[in-house]
Amino acid sequence: MKAIRIAENGGPEVMALTVVATPEPGANDVRIKHAAIGVNFIDVYHRTGLYKNPLPTGLGLEGAGVVDAVGANVRRFKPGDRIAYCSGPIGAYAEMHVVPENRAVKLPDAIAFDVAAASMLKGMTARYLLRKTFRVERQHVVLIHAAAGGVGQILVQWAKHLGAEVIATVGSDAKAAIARALGADHVVVTARENIAARVREITNGVGAHVVYDGVGKDTFEASLDSLRPLGMMVSYGNASGAVPPFSPLVLSHKGSLLLTRPTLFHYTATTEQLDETAADLFAVIESGAVKITPPQRYALADAAQAHRDLEARKTTGSLVLTPQ
Repeated sequence: MKAIRIAENGGPEVMALTVVATPEPGANDVRIKHAAIGVNFIDVYHRTGLYKNPLPTGLGLEGAGVVDAVGANVRRFKPGDRIAYCSGPIGAYAEMHVVPENRAVKLPDAIAFDVAAASMLKGMTARYLLRKTFRVERQHVVLIHAAAGGVGQILVQWAKHLGAEVIATVGSDAKAAIARALGADHVVVTARENIAARVREITNGVGAHVVYDGVGKDTFEASLDSLRPLGMMVSYGNASGAVPPFSPLVLSHKGSLLLTRPTLFHYTATTEQLDETAADLFAVIESGAVKITPPQRYALADAAQAHRDLEARKTTGSLVLTPQ
C-alpha cells in the first residue's frame, strides 16, 4: 500500500510517499481502508519533532473509512462497518491503517467520510474544551482564537449553541467574515487590533470567563490579559510555537487566574469516554447546530503541500487527504 513516511524531522520536504507492506491487525485491532484522512496541526508537531516519535515514522492520527479486516478478539466492529478514529496510533497518512478497536467509533450513515475525517479530532477537541475543561453555559463570555480555523469554527458554533457570548479572533478581514457567519458576536482582527484592549472594551472592562487558545506563543500574554479575575486560560495548542516558561506568580498578579494545558487523550482515555464524546459531536452535527465546512481536499501524494498551506495559514476550516 502507499503511505507517507518521514526518515528525519524537518520541513514538509521530509515527507515522502512510499510503498510499504499492508499492516495486519492484531487480536484487538481493526484495519480500516481509508476514504479520507484528517490533517491536523499536531501532525506538523510530529513532523518537526516538537512532539517526539521514533524515526522513521508515519504521520497522522485521524481517518475515516470502512473496516477491511478485524482481529480475533474484536467485538465492537465487523468488516464493512463505517468507522472513524482520531487518536492514532500515528500513521494515518496511508491507504490503510490498523487501530485498536477501543480507539475507533462507529460512524452514523448521515455523516460523510470526509466530514468525519475533517471533524473527529477537531470536533472532539471542541467538545471536551466546552463541556469538560470549562463547562460553558448561557451568558458566559468566551474568547476563541483562530476562529476561522478547523477547531475554531466548531468552537464558535458550539459555544453559541450553548448560549455563550463569543468573542472571536482572526488574522484577516476575510476570516472575520467567516467568524461572523458562524455566529460570533464580536470579531477582533489581530493584524490591526489589540486583543486584550478590545476584549476589555467589549466586556466593559470585566474580561472573559474563559479563553480557548490554540495559537500558543503569539497570543499567550494577550489571552491572560483578556480574562476576568478567576477566569480560565485554556492553552490547547502551539500553532505559533510553544509558550515560553513563566512564573506562576503571573497568574496571581493578573487575578488569581486558572491555567490548564489539556489534551484530548486524557478526556477520552476509556472507551466509554470516547463513545460519549463522539456521540455528542455527531449529535450537534446531525442536528445542524454545528455545520462542518466542506474540507479542502488533497491527494495523499500531495500531503507535503497540505502541510505548507496549513503552516502558512492559507487555509480555513479543515483539510483532508484522499488515498484515491
